[in-house]
Amino acid sequence: MYQDNFIDAIQHKKKIRLTFIAKENGTETTKICAPIDFGPKRISENQCDRYHLWDFDSDPRHHILSVLPERIVKMEVLTEKFSPEDFVAWPTNWFVKRDWGKYS
Repeated sequence: MYQDNFIDAIQHKKKIRLTFIAKENGTETTKICAPIDFGPKRISENQCDRYHLWDFDSDPRHHILSVLPERIVKMEVLTEKFSPEDFVAWPTNWFVKRDWGKYS
């Protein structure tokens, strides 16, 4: 339902306001994030596709937020842009192709 908008936000480096049901406590949570990929979580037994985002306001050790589609309540693409160089510090092997220069 939100996949096309999410991928478009990746391509155009636009932040997202995501409202989802948190897995930890079942509450509705809203965060401003950078969309980083859509696909399975590489280290999970459950290999279903999910939304992977950079959570700007999370605990410093846990910035990657991975949300299954059925947990999404609302996704709004914002006009505010993000810079991948501000947070991408790992070898990139994206599921979604993009032109992010050396971060592609």
